[in-house]
Amino acid sequence: MKFLVIGDSCIDKFIYGLCERMCPEAPVPVFKPLKETKNYGMSGNVMKNVKSLGYECDIITNKNNIEKIRYIDNRTHQMIIRVDKNDFVDEDSKYIYNVNELEGYDVIIISDYDKGFLTESDIKNILSVECTTFLQTNKLLGKWCLTADYIKLNKYEYEKTKHLIDRLYLDSYPGVDLKLIVTIGEDGCFYKGKKYSIEKKIQVRDVSGAGDTFLAALSVKYAECNDIDKSIEFAQECSIKVVQKLGINTIQVEK
Repeated sequence: MKFLVIGDSCIDKFIYGLCERMCPEAPVPVFKPLKETKNYGMSGNVMKNVKSLGYECDIITNKNNIEKIRYIDNRTHQMIIRVDKNDFVDEDSKYIYNVNELEGYDVIIISDYDKGFLTESDIKNILSVECTTFLQTNKLLGKWCLTADYIKLNKYEYEKTKHLIDRLYLDSYPGVDLKLIVTIGEDGCFYKGKKYSIEKKIQVRDVSGAGDTFLAALSVKYAECNDIDKSIEFAQECSIKVVQKLGINTIQVEK
């Protein structure tokens, strides 16, 4: 099977150091950097997770460098501050729809962080391609997304757009089956009124990139078994593993 990820990407940078005193000039901690790591983030992290699960995966993404820089205290593992640089997609780096680029894939995953790479029209066009499609988006939902096979949102994204969901059912296409999966952090996720709980208490060390892992694992498992219940459970297991580690991590699963 062959996968394609489309969406905004960034560089996730983690700067680890020490916070041992407060600044005398202002009520803020003094941070001494000691170590730095970099990872390919957002849609890039989705692609990395698909590959780590054993499948070929291409990506179509922006060229300009968005950076998310997190300053982490070594002692407490607490994030002191996050700095987002170039937090938008340049005009000359935006997506240009080309249906020929989308041919030959079994699964297309749209990872839309709404930084300007994809428009609603772009997503609608991509979703019209004859293959299995998964969508994660920070945009408010509308008619343009109704042909996605599955839509995955986190709790925050869902709260922003839930007032539009009933309208989509009633005003857009009567009888439409909006296959919406909503993740709710440590409490699991919901799909069609069913809650998928996390039974075992875990130590959450870093939630960075967990949503990307969930989306990638969900897509891979569904492509393998065509069973959304099993796919959600697998995606949840994978995201549980990565949140117990510091930084951005890809899931490693024996196939």
